[in-house]
Amino acid sequence: MSTESDITPNAADRHHPLLKLALELGPLLIFFFANLRGPWLVEKFPALSELGGPLFVATGLFMAATILSLVVSKIVLGHLPIMPFVSGIVVVIFGSLSIWLQNETFIKMKPTIVNALFGVALLGGLAFGRSLLGYVFNAAFQLDAEGWRKLTIRWGIFFLFLAVLNEVVWRNFSDDTWVAFKVWGTMPITIIFTLAQMPLVLKHSLNPETDGEK
Repeated sequence: MSTESDITPNAADRHHPLLKLALELGPLLIFFFANLRGPWLVEKFPALSELGGPLFVATGLFMAATILSLVVSKIVLGHLPIMPFVSGIVVVIFGSLSIWLQNETFIKMKPTIVNALFGVALLGGLAFGRSLLGYVFNAAFQLDAEGWRKLTIRWGIFFLFLAVLNEVVWRNFSDDTWVAFKVWGTMPITIIFTLAQMPLVLKHSLNPETDGEK
């Protein structure tokens, strides 16, 4: 089983961009809908009542949708994107614990664990002189060493920020607010942050053709 960068532009990714987006967003949308319409789903599918309340029903469907998205990604796109793959493993582990123990804390802490893991991995890699972010983004653009270092620091700090933010939201707000934030808050924040890095990317980008002529 092979895993690749989320943005590795292989032939399948280029031919199925909407499918790739659907595979990444689909499980989150199902999680949001299932939490919102939990009682209706249980009424239509009584077997779901075995999972527990609305958030546990949403968690069960979220796990199923996540596994399905990874399977489809492997079959259609030919690889498993590394970040969704790691996130999927944590979803299954923490989701299963939440349902088994009927404790919402596990699934609520999943984003904290995943983001903290990525943040520590990126910043820890720099401590050993390795920019792990380069392995994720090097298919999209080429940067000089200083560019990778700065971008890795920024992404590492950003992941840690998301981890702290998730803790603040789930510990201080209602389940519905946390679910809405997880779906409609985290994604826009990440998109804005990504766009904000473009000046740095452009400043430190390497031009292979130009470099080869020098």
